[in-house]
Amino acid sequence: MKQIDLVYRTAFAELAQRTFDAQFRADFPLEGRFVSVPVKGRTYWYFDLPTPEGKDKRTYVGPEDDADITKRVQAHKEVKDDIRERRKLVTMLLRSGGLSAPDRFAGEVTKVLADAGLFRLRALVVGSVAFSCYAGLLGVRLPSTSMQTGDADFAQDFAISAEVKDSLPPILDLLRSIDSTFRAVPHQADKAKIVSFSNSVNYRVEFLTTNRGSDDYTGKPSPMPALGGASAENLRFLDFLIYEPVRTVLLHREGVSVNIPSPERYAVHKLIVASRRRTDVLGRAKRDKDLVQASLLSEALAETRQSYLLADAYHEAWGRGEAWQEAIRSGLRLMPDHGKLALADALGVTVDQLGNG
Repeated sequence: MKQIDLVYRTAFAELAQRTFDAQFRADFPLEGRFVSVPVKGRTYWYFDLPTPEGKDKRTYVGPEDDADITKRVQAHKEVKDDIRERRKLVTMLLRSGGLSAPDRFAGEVTKVLADAGLFRLRALVVGSVAFSCYAGLLGVRLPSTSMQTGDADFAQDFAISAEVKDSLPPILDLLRSIDSTFRAVPHQADKAKIVSFSNSVNYRVEFLTTNRGSDDYTGKPSPMPALGGASAENLRFLDFLIYEPVRTVLLHREGVSVNIPSPERYAVHKLIVASRRRTDVLGRAKRDKDLVQASLLSEALAETRQSYLLADAYHEAWGRGEAWQEAIRSGLRLMPDHGKLALADALGVTVDQLGNG
């Protein structure tokens, strides 16, 4: 596994920061303007957005003496020029830096949700779309074949969705803005709830959430107040995956600022869920991809001298009890040898000692 040249690692980091700064645009579109309004002896920023009716829609932004908010208000004026520069950075990273982009449709889906505020509401992109970000984040080359997917998965903690007191526009409307054939797919256990959306070529967008510490919720959809009318599938082990996410950039268009699981948690989580896949053809294909991704990230963390993070995540998962331990053991039995070796090195054990605690 080869590391990416320093110049490209630096360019990726710069792109990630500039894309994060530009995410302000998702909340406050470029066609609007910021105004400074005095209120009871203090000055506040508001945002005026023109409407088709000819009357501005005014939105509260924050106090003018908040240095961070004022800095972003001022930077907002420079976003138009920055988009062109960020597109050049993305092109350079893809053509010369050896990094990979997600498939274009996954990029469009992620971008429309990001612009609507999905990641501002502390959701994450997970699965293979998230995996496509790790090469740039870690500064290594990862094979693009390990990123191929026919769906896009997004996750949000149940408590966050319930408490954030904000919501996206209707998810179906957002998806139909890029493909009019998207339709809502009723959940098998509760036809009134929607956790996934599919288009005419069966590209699937699905929302996931934590099972809140009880298997009683597994297999049942949970209403998610922040997700624009969508519910989410409760999944076991997901709380481990989405804890303490990292912010990075998806190499699509001018870059899309996203939240993804930390690479060490992603690696351990894939090891756990691989053994729980169904045994039909599709299940085996997903299992094999899980194991390849877990192995590649284990190697990447070793290559970049971050094995200690992988060891910490492994020990945390192991410490969650017998069911977790058995899932880890099952995954280890299926894991490719190169992945086992990287994980064993991270844990300071031999390969034959893996799964013993």
